Amino acid sequence: QVQAVESGGGLVQPGGSLRLSCAASGSIRSLNGMAWYRQAPGKQRKMVAGITSGGSTVYADSVKDRFSISGDNAKNTVYLQMNSLKPEDTAVYYCNLNHIVDAAGNSYVEIWGQGTLVTVSS
Repeated sequence: QVQAVESGGGLVQPGGSLRLSCAASGSIRSLNGMAWYRQAPGKQRKMVAGITSGGSTVYADSVKDRFSISGDNAKNTVYLQMNSLKPEDTAVYYCNLNHIVDAAGNSYVEIWGQGTLVTVSS
C-alpha cells in the first residue's frame, strides 16, 4: 500500500527556517507529482507548493521567495525548505501525492500524509 510519510515539523522562531520531508512508501510504478498543503486552525486546507515528476514547480503567492520545493524521483521524496518563517505560516502541513500507480497496477488520484505541525512563535 502506498503511503505518504512526512517529517520535519516543529517549533521555530519568526525569521527561522525548517525543512519538511515527505517520502512515498510502498511499491510505486509511477507518480505524477507531489505537493505540500497547509491548514491553519479554522481555515481551509490550501496548496503551498507543488512539483511534477518533470521538475516543474508552482508556489502560493504567500510563500514565493521564502519557500522552495524540491524532489528526488529515485527516492519518491519531496522536500519543502521554508525560510524567513512568519507566525502566519503556523499550520499543519500535509504532503500530497498525485496520480499514483503502484506496482500491482492500482491507480490513485491522490494520497495524503498524516500531517506535521509547524509552529512559528517567539
